Amino acid sequence: MAEFKEISPNAPASAQLGNWLENRFPSAFDAYRVHLSEYYAPKNFNFFYIFGGLSILVLVIQIVTGIFLVMHYKPDAALAFGSVEYIMRDVPWGWLIRMRDVPWGWLIRYMHSTGASAFFVVVYMHMFRGLIYGSYRKPRELVWLFGCAIFLCLMAEAFMGYLLPWGQMSYWGAQVIVNLFAAVPFIGPDLALLIRGDYVVGDATLNRFFAFHVIAVPLVLLGLVVAHLLALHDVGSNNPDGVEIKGPNAPKDAKGKPLDGIPFHPYYTVHDIFAVSMFLMVFTAIIFFAPEFGGYFLEYNNFIPADPLKTPLHIAPVWYFTPYYSMLRAITGEMVYVLIACIWLAVFLALTRGKLAALFKVVALGAAVAVTAMMLNTDAKFWGVVIMGGAVVILFFLPWLDNCDVKSIRYRPDWHKYMYGVFVINFGVLGYLGVLPPSAIGERVSQVGTLFYFGFFLLMPWWSQIGQSKPVPSRVVFTAH
Repeated sequence: MAEFKEISPNAPASAQLGNWLENRFPSAFDAYRVHLSEYYAPKNFNFFYIFGGLSILVLVIQIVTGIFLVMHYKPDAALAFGSVEYIMRDVPWGWLIRMRDVPWGWLIRYMHSTGASAFFVVVYMHMFRGLIYGSYRKPRELVWLFGCAIFLCLMAEAFMGYLLPWGQMSYWGAQVIVNLFAAVPFIGPDLALLIRGDYVVGDATLNRFFAFHVIAVPLVLLGLVVAHLLALHDVGSNNPDGVEIKGPNAPKDAKGKPLDGIPFHPYYTVHDIFAVSMFLMVFTAIIFFAPEFGGYFLEYNNFIPADPLKTPLHIAPVWYFTPYYSMLRAITGEMVYVLIACIWLAVFLALTRGKLAALFKVVALGAAVAVTAMMLNTDAKFWGVVIMGGAVVILFFLPWLDNCDVKSIRYRPDWHKYMYGVFVINFGVLGYLGVLPPSAIGERVSQVGTLFYFGFFLLMPWWSQIGQSKPVPSRVVFTAH
C-alpha cells in the first residue's frame, strides 16, 4: 500500500480535496499525468491534428444519443418504422417540467444521424493526415493498424445502424449488401442466410443488426479506441515534419523533457476546445437547418416505410460508403480480364526484373495461374465483393508499402504531392459516382478510378522511391503565433 501524501492544513479546499482523492485513487492521477499533463506532444501541430479529438467527441455524441434512442425504439419489423416516427414526433421533454409536452426526439434522432456522417468526415480527415505526414511509419505501425481496425468497425456499425429505421432505402440497401455475400463460392448462400437469419431480410435480420449495432460492435470499437490511444502515447505523436521529438538523438532539457514538445494539457486541450467549438457550430447548424443534407445524410426514400414488394428506382448506400460501392459496381465481366492482365503484368515484372529466388518465382507463377483460373470460373459479382473489401484491407499494409526515405509530404519529392492530390480527387469522384444511377460513362470512369486506387498502394514500393527527397531538419519547424 502506497504512503499517503501529506498536505498543509492551511491549503485551499480544492487542493485538500485533490490530495484526498489522489491518496485513494492514485491510478487516475497517474493516468492524468501520463496521458495529459506530462504527455509531451510536438509543438508544431497544425489544423489537421484536431480531427483525432473530434473523433472522440463524435463517438461520445453517438453513444449518448444512441442510449436515448434505444429507450423508445422497437426492434420489430412491424413496429420499427413507427417507433422512429414516434421518436421524431411525440417523445416529450419529460425531464423538464415546463416543457413536458414539447417533443424533443427529433433532435436526438437528427443528432445521431448527422453524427454518423460527421464521424466519417472527421475519420477520413484523420486518416488523410496520417497518410500525408507518414504517421503509419515506424514506430507507429501498431497505431495505424488499430486505427484501420477502428475504421472497419465503424463501417460495420454504420451499416447495421442503417437498417434500423426500416425505411425503403434501409431495407433495400441491406438486401443488396447482404445478397453480395451469396456470391462467395461454396459458402455464399449459407453465409448470406446466417447474416439475414432468414431467407429474406426481415424481423430476424433487424434483431441481429440491432444487437450488433447497440452492444457487440460498440464494445469492440471502444476497446480499439483505447488501444489506439495507448499505443499512440507509448510511442509518441508524429508531427508535420516527421521528426521524432522523443528519440535517443532528440534534444532534451536537464530533466529529460523534449525541447521540441509541450505538455498536451493545457496547450492542446485548449487548442482542441476551440476546434470543438467550431465543429459544434457547424454540427448544430446542419441539425437545425439541413439534417437530411439534400438527401446525402438521410435519403428521402428512408422516410417511406419498407415495402418488400416495391423496389426503389435507384438503390445506393450512404455517401461514406459510395467510393467502395463504385468499386463494387466497376467489376464487370470485361473488367475481370483487365484485372487478369494486371496480375500477369505484375508477375512478368517480378520474374524479369525482381530479385527473387527461383522458388519464389515458381510460387508466383503458380499463384498467378491459380488466380486466373478462379477468376475465369467465378461470377464477376464475387470479385466485386473482393475488390470492395480489399479497398479497406489494403490500408492495413500501408506501413510496409511505403519505401520513401522520409515520412512527411513536406520533404518528399514535389511530384508526390500531385500523386496524393490525384488520389484524393479520385476517391471523391468514386464517391460521387456511387451516388449516381449506373451509366456507361460512369462505369468506365469508376473502372479507371478503381485501377488507380489499387495502383496507388500496390505500386507504392516502387514509385515512393522515385525522386530526390528534401533534407529533413533535425528539429521541428515551428513559429509561435
